[in-house]
Amino acid sequence: MSGKERINVFPSRMAMAIMKARLKGAQKGHSLLKKKADALTMRFRQILKKIIETKVMMGDVMKEASFSLAEAKFTTGDFNHMVLQNVARAQIKIRSKKDNVAGVTLPVFEHYMDGSDSYELTGLSRGGQQIDKLKKNYQKAVQLLVELASLQTSFVTLDEVIKITNRRVNAIEHVIIPRIERTLSYITTELDEREREEFYRLKKVQEKKKKVRKEKEAAALELKMQGIQMEEAANLLEDDKDEDLLFND
Repeated sequence: MSGKERINVFPSRMAMAIMKARLKGAQKGHSLLKKKADALTMRFRQILKKIIETKVMMGDVMKEASFSLAEAKFTTGDFNHMVLQNVARAQIKIRSKKDNVAGVTLPVFEHYMDGSDSYELTGLSRGGQQIDKLKKNYQKAVQLLVELASLQTSFVTLDEVIKITNRRVNAIEHVIIPRIERTLSYITTELDEREREEFYRLKKVQEKKKKVRKEKEAAALELKMQGIQMEEAANLLEDDKDEDLLFND
């Protein structure tokens, strides 16, 4: 479809009013979508900055957790069986809620502790301090993973919505508004041409009426002059008759 096309409408005052209303609505919609895109882009950049910070922090936390695991294994030995025997259910759980940004719903994940700690007395046994440190480090790593998952989910969602919104903004700005403006220009040109034709037609009608009126006035004047001449001729004939009678007597 060519960008130079216009909307196929019959040029009239009503069509002009409708096109002006559509143009106003398109301009308002473009302004609102532009503000929405700006708000989403600002939040997108904030999330991107936070993702980078969280990933850097995640690297440090995982490094610390891996070092704590090595320390605990060196001090305590193999404690996998002890952990598996004491695990009844997960202590760290995740709940989901929604955040609204300029009309866009973003999923947000939060972690929370469910139940008591099964390893409260671990510090009394051999290597308990290292196991407690290991547990805290990995809890922090899980919390960061949940936060990172929430940020990246919001990041992907915002990225898709921003693309769609920008496409709509560009479509309104470069296709819809110019097409309506070209249609308005066409309607205005046609109405002006029609007014000029109407004015020319009225002018010709007035000239014709004046010409007919002048012809009628000239004909009436001519008839009047002919009537005067006939009256004078009749008077002359009457005078001639009177003179003949006078001489005959």
